[in-house]
Amino acid sequence: MAEHANGEHPGGVGGPQRHRPLVVVMGVSGSGKSTVGVAVAERLGLEYKDADDFHPQANIDKMAAGHPLNDADRAPWLQAIGEWLAAHEGVGAVASCSALKRRYREALLAAAPGLHFLHLSGAADVISDRMKHRPEHFMKASMLQSQIDTLEPLQADEPGVAIDVRASVEQIVDDFVRYLDRVSR
Repeated sequence: MAEHANGEHPGGVGGPQRHRPLVVVMGVSGSGKSTVGVAVAERLGLEYKDADDFHPQANIDKMAAGHPLNDADRAPWLQAIGEWLAAHEGVGAVASCSALKRRYREALLAAAPGLHFLHLSGAADVISDRMKHRPEHFMKASMLQSQIDTLEPLQADEPGVAIDVRASVEQIVDDFVRYLDRVSR
């Protein structure tokens, strides 16, 4: 079995390789989903895909024009993400996806039942400040409040963990890997 340069096995910290997880890094725009998603995928030796890549052009155009998506806009997007995750069952994968509402997470879980969520949570002012430093993104900072209003935080009965965005990316990944190790025992 291959090891990373830090001595860790892909798919687990030290020791024998465990089941390769399916992970969705979730949260409002600007919470760091893509950055953390890439870091989690690298740590676990898994493929990564940004949920933005699953949006049809009409959704991107709508958000770029400053209009929030509705549930009808999100349905085919969530279906495509769920199908991609399901196709990686057994080999594992990481996707970033806002997954703001519980029913969106339930749709993803219906497609990929072994899924774990990493909810990047944080105060609106912290996330708003981050968004101001990424002007090239199609999601505008002015739309953050609509996402905060829509967010239904990850609940205790859902498979996953919430971690504050103020932690470093490395600390977030470390905490998430510890969570995975706990739930895989």
